[in-house]
Amino acid sequence: MDKAEHIISSKKLTIDRVREIIAGGEKIAIGKDAQEAVAKCRRYLDTKMEDIGRPVYGVTTGFGSLCNITVPAEDLSQLQHNLVMSHACGTGEKVRPEIVKIMILLKVQSLSYGHSGVQLATVQRLVDMFNNDVLPVVYQQGSLGASGDLAPLAHLCLPIIGLGEVEYKGQVHEVAQLWPELGWEPVKLQSKEGLALLNGTQFMSAHAVWSLIQSERLSDWADKIGAMSLDAYDGRIEPFCPQVHEVRPHRGQIDTAARFRELLEGSEIIRREKSHVQDPYSFRCIPQVHGASKDTIRYVKSVIETEINSATDNPTVFPDEDLIVSAGNFHGQPIAIPIDMLTLALSELSNISERRIYKLIAGQRGLPNFLVAKPGLNSGFMIPQYTAASIVSQSKGLCMPASADSIPSSQGQEDHVSMGANGATKLVRVVENTERVLAIELLNAAQALEFRRPLRSSWAIEKIFAGFRKAVPFVEDDTYMHPLIEKAIEFIR
Repeated sequence: MDKAEHIISSKKLTIDRVREIIAGGEKIAIGKDAQEAVAKCRRYLDTKMEDIGRPVYGVTTGFGSLCNITVPAEDLSQLQHNLVMSHACGTGEKVRPEIVKIMILLKVQSLSYGHSGVQLATVQRLVDMFNNDVLPVVYQQGSLGASGDLAPLAHLCLPIIGLGEVEYKGQVHEVAQLWPELGWEPVKLQSKEGLALLNGTQFMSAHAVWSLIQSERLSDWADKIGAMSLDAYDGRIEPFCPQVHEVRPHRGQIDTAARFRELLEGSEIIRREKSHVQDPYSFRCIPQVHGASKDTIRYVKSVIETEINSATDNPTVFPDEDLIVSAGNFHGQPIAIPIDMLTLALSELSNISERRIYKLIAGQRGLPNFLVAKPGLNSGFMIPQYTAASIVSQSKGLCMPASADSIPSSQGQEDHVSMGANGATKLVRVVENTERVLAIELLNAAQALEFRRPLRSSWAIEKIFAGFRKAVPFVEDDTYMHPLIEKAIEFIR
């Protein structure tokens, strides 16, 4: 059965739709209206070049602080070729392939609006690369997140002109060798095209989209795992009652409390009489903490969805208005600050999770020290908490907002930058860290729940528990813990 095909058009591209396209291995195609918009803008630019009578940044001039140097008409194609080639200055770790694939999708979407002046053949080559899983090798370091993601987008687009490296069928290939095998020819860039490809926020945006997809999944798991921990700790349900949250009606707080009431409905443990009056904040304030992260995820999602449905290169071309405007839609500040906010929101989910891990091993509420029957002889779950604490500490360090910094570049012409690309790569690390900490909490919560037997938790929690036990067994005596943590991570993944 053929996989579904997504048509690139002016219709809003949502993050949920991106998730479906990537997860489902869907192919993409440029819709008729988008093809016409791209072709119309290119025709306008070609016509305008004949009688424009003035320098136009990036079209007839050099780039950055070289904007006042006019380039002869016969050299304009070479100018764009040189731009892409010279800006491929990335370094560091490679960007994960699934994020590179999102980058291609978002670049095609941005170019499809007909405000960039690219050839249809240029956009089609990006579509070909997406559909055939020919994924450029892109590096994490090099973008200031302001003149667009110049260095990473140069690596993304080098293959269009027959240069660079790509990952294809599990191996890295030189484009010069692979293109003939695929029957593809390098595209000869026309005026402005290199700038259209490199100016843009698709590196930052793709990292944010991937992170938001993971964030919604991890937020859901934080609630499910937190509910298991609450019951295993013999916690109280009263802090989750609706009346408390109606008088402080933050949406995320209300939603979290309702979710916990739903998850714990029918639990024999939660409804039994308690000897303790209050729970620690890491349990009692779950609605407030998890809820704040939910609200942040929701806000950041709205901002990023605006961004991925925008033209973010420069100059911006308006054929109907006979305008070519050099401005700043490539500047990453509108998403750099939200990216930093999302980093903090994800870090906090792991921060409070680690505190619940600690409470479960602390020998309180009838649970044995370190969640083993013979502590002393066994260290039990002592050191997984160390691991979680180490991870959380690293994430806290990564929460320093990248967008608080700016270093001028291009001889001072580009004198304020967003540093959103650094924020984006930090965000991915914090997403990965949060997943690991939540997996360790699940490992502890499931172990602790067994010490409440014969009492049963709710149907929802027992279902999660039973599924988890198929992957990770109860720990009777000390064992090699690393594989168990890895299995727990895979379980929630």
